[in-house]
Amino acid sequence: MWLAALMAESALPRVFAGVEAVAAANGEELGPTPWLLISQKDVDAFARVTKDWQPLHCDPTAAAHTLWGTTIVHGYLTMSLLSFFAGQLYRVDGVAHVLNYGIDKLRFPASVPVGSRIRARAVVGSFAMKGELGVVGVRYSVEVEGASKPCLVAETLVGLVPTAAPESR
Repeated sequence: MWLAALMAESALPRVFAGVEAVAAANGEELGPTPWLLISQKDVDAFARVTKDWQPLHCDPTAAAHTLWGTTIVHGYLTMSLLSFFAGQLYRVDGVAHVLNYGIDKLRFPASVPVGSRIRARAVVGSFAMKGELGVVGVRYSVEVEGASKPCLVAETLVGLVPTAAPESR
């Protein structure tokens, strides 16, 4: 069983050969990614950038007296890591750019204690053209090692900017 998991992780990222390949992948499961440790140093760096110094995230002494007994990772830090996980899960060749188009749904069903390891899985969703932009839904589930439910579930929208045809350059 561990060999199958290792082989699945080593097959990442899934490489799509252009917009058509992404459109044809509706329902395809991707992942899981390798585990990623989230440290207090990571949380404090995120707090510096976002100015979110809530003691629950950044003060281990105060957080020790909470329901969790320790500091927990900002939900938006976990969300921000979706770009990192996306790069581990898939790549789209044959396009000029892959960009964030939006998030339709985002939930944080469970907390992430600082010092935990997390990883992501995704499912390729439906594809639609929005003018010249191809938009594909990607459903993510981020899990905490040893936890019974995910810490994040999200339905993201990924924009695929096609490369310009040679005659239009």
